[in-house]
Amino acid sequence: MTELPGIDTTKAHSARVWNYWQGGKDNYPVDREVGDYVLQAYPEMVSAARADRQFLIRAVTHLAREEGVRQFLDIGTGLPTHNNTHEVAQAVTPDARVVYVDNDPMVLVHARAILTGQKLGEVHYVDADLHDPESVLASAREHLDFTRPIGLTILGTMGHTPDNEQAYATVRSYVDALPSGSFLAMCDGTATSEPMIEAARRWNETAAIPYHLRTPKEIEGFFEGLDLLEPGVVSANFWRPAASEVGTPSEVDQYCGVARKP
Repeated sequence: MTELPGIDTTKAHSARVWNYWQGGKDNYPVDREVGDYVLQAYPEMVSAARADRQFLIRAVTHLAREEGVRQFLDIGTGLPTHNNTHEVAQAVTPDARVVYVDNDPMVLVHARAILTGQKLGEVHYVDADLHDPESVLASAREHLDFTRPIGLTILGTMGHTPDNEQAYATVRSYVDALPSGSFLAMCDGTATSEPMIEAARRWNETAAIPYHLRTPKEIEGFFEGLDLLEPGVVSANFWRPAASEVGTPSEVDQYCGVARKP
């Protein structure tokens, strides 16, 4: 892969390693090295990464098809793979609007490629830090109608904020800005197995940005004050699996949920 200006290829980056685990090609040798080091401790990480993506697909499809949501704010979007938020939403309703938020230069390069050829007003990218909600929301308001329901998705991102109260406060800042009838969909890594805990230790030993695992109960904390949809906060493979999926879903150390703002 060609090295891009402004991108540090000497340290592994979560978006690129995640892309590697999901079978993508937008990563560098250092990302694959760290990715493989983690996989030695937790080979199921590939399944967990893909379960995270499948949850996104099911959640966005549900919100667009069953809840009538026509606007999505995807924070910490990471590198595009297959079935990105705008593709999933617009497959259900072509007029859906999506705003992506990230502050990684490599993500920005790919975001520009995604935006090429898109109809005006359908897909936008905000280059901002999720820990600056005021800036993110100001930019999002340029493209989304904050008087109508919005689907807020934050996947695989809040683990980079180790302090629970700070993490909760950040998410609450976004939820508070949304109108009634909006939804929050979240998914993050959990300390629900010893191999996953070891995988996180290896990640924090080698990657540029540490990742903090939470308990399922701590993941539930992000939904405080919201109405959780069934089946609540569960392992990603157990959130409304499609009837067409073969076999029994297996538990992964990624817990998720979707909730409605009253």
